[in-house]
Amino acid sequence: MFSRREFLQTAIASTALTGLGGSLQRAVAQQRLTQDDLLSFDAKGKITLLHLTDIHAQLEPVYFRPPDTNIGIGDYAGIPPHLVGEEFISHFGLEKKSALAYAHTMLDYVEMARTYGRLGGLDRTATLIKAIRAERGDSNVLLLDGGDTWQGSYTALKTNGQDMVDCLKLLKPDAMVGHWEFTLGADRVLEIIDELGYPFLASNIVDVDWEEPVFESTATYTVGGSQVAVIGQAMPYTPIANPRWMFPDWSFGLRIETLKQNVDAARANGADVVVLLSHNGFDVDRKLAGVVPGIDVILTGHTHDAIPEAVTVGNTLILASGSHGKFLGRVDLEVSNGKVTDYNSTLIPVFSDAIESDAEMREKIDEIRAPYQDELGRVLAKTDGLLYRRGNFNGSWDDLICEGLIAERDSQFSLSPGFRWGTTLLPDSDITIDDLYTQTSMSYPSVYRLEFTGQQLHEILEDVCDNLFNPDPFFQQGGDMVRVGGMGYTCNPSATMGSRITEMTDLSTGKAVEPGKSYVVAGWASVNENVEGPAVYDLMENYLTSVGTVVPTVNDAVKII
Repeated sequence: MFSRREFLQTAIASTALTGLGGSLQRAVAQQRLTQDDLLSFDAKGKITLLHLTDIHAQLEPVYFRPPDTNIGIGDYAGIPPHLVGEEFISHFGLEKKSALAYAHTMLDYVEMARTYGRLGGLDRTATLIKAIRAERGDSNVLLLDGGDTWQGSYTALKTNGQDMVDCLKLLKPDAMVGHWEFTLGADRVLEIIDELGYPFLASNIVDVDWEEPVFESTATYTVGGSQVAVIGQAMPYTPIANPRWMFPDWSFGLRIETLKQNVDAARANGADVVVLLSHNGFDVDRKLAGVVPGIDVILTGHTHDAIPEAVTVGNTLILASGSHGKFLGRVDLEVSNGKVTDYNSTLIPVFSDAIESDAEMREKIDEIRAPYQDELGRVLAKTDGLLYRRGNFNGSWDDLICEGLIAERDSQFSLSPGFRWGTTLLPDSDITIDDLYTQTSMSYPSVYRLEFTGQQLHEILEDVCDNLFNPDPFFQQGGDMVRVGGMGYTCNPSATMGSRITEMTDLSTGKAVEPGKSYVVAGWASVNENVEGPAVYDLMENYLTSVGTVVPTVNDAVKII
């Protein structure tokens, strides 16, 4: 009689013959991975911080391929989070083709996705949070939301973020910060905050007339017998990255001196632990930790980076908890005599097949999605290959959008923003309305059709490139490089501003893009008001329906030096 081990080995060996490889491999993987495994942790002290960030309105489990390119510049090159693939695995000591290697890297992505399945799902996250609270005690746990929560899906667009507000309330967060939340408009943001039930923190937002704080900067809690101050930091460059006209009376910025004052005030008011709940981005917060003393923990978001454990800068711990609900960050702290004396940290991958669904959250998600279920599942096309977005320069989802913009707007070139939100579709998948809106759901979706000179296009690319690769993180605004359709170029990220982009080429003719010549360009997500054109999701619905089957190809039009 076969032992269980022998049976599993035989099952794996037979997959190539039976044609059932994916389902059998996945069953084996699930037997190796349990909810208890994911929750296993060497607890420290009496304080537990739980961190969610950049969920982008994903209520259900998703596929999300990590980037294949994440370039760091200067002092930030070759260190977390600027490691991908083999370098990432080697640095963090992960086993190849393991569950953690799949969660954190793009290596063998399709194979691993078919083996380990989706990650995330707010019902699974709820299960983990409740288990940790039960283990540690409610009064010893803080749950903090790093923002980019209310935007990024069909239901979030249709409900103005109410779907996420209602679901997050069931998780009982203790505080949150924001970024894409502001693209709902100032009135809607204030309306939600009035009924939120927990603090919306932003130390760095003041009104434009009197420079008085718009939101609370700090919330203080008694956790594990210690005083914990949480200071909020909204995305400092929101009026640059997003439309200022949606929140014209608010002024953003890093406001380093204000942050220092708030840290000092928290200490003066008796805080044993100071936590910065930040939407600055990883590199910004790494530098910030070196110039703002007194912060014990930075829970960072915005750049969608995910690292298995916190890194230290001086006496400050920094943890980045990924995006799209793939991870739940955890930091345990031991405090003695008003100081942090020990800690442990982890990033828990939310493997949906290994975690029980929380009944309360599942019921709420089903209730929210029920009125839209038929539309969410409506099939527009099919994809032969992998569709993904992340990577500093390329993503097959963005290539597809660029193709659609050119075709539907009869343009020579197209520009698609380097958003880091948007889920992944495996080969041989249907493309549904639900899938399309994870890439395009936003409150300023109009697709413009304008003329730009070659010189103007060069300036646009240089400007975005400097935002991404400026050696000083305080001048970086997050996001990836603007995607370009119909045109190729060469980029040297380490060069200086104005000389990073060269060899711009019209792919249709093979000729150089001329500085003085005008080109018809289609694009979307302009920060300008009153942009004329169809919504990008409507345009792409038309394009996908006309294409029928998408065949992604390798994009080698952008060359990196």
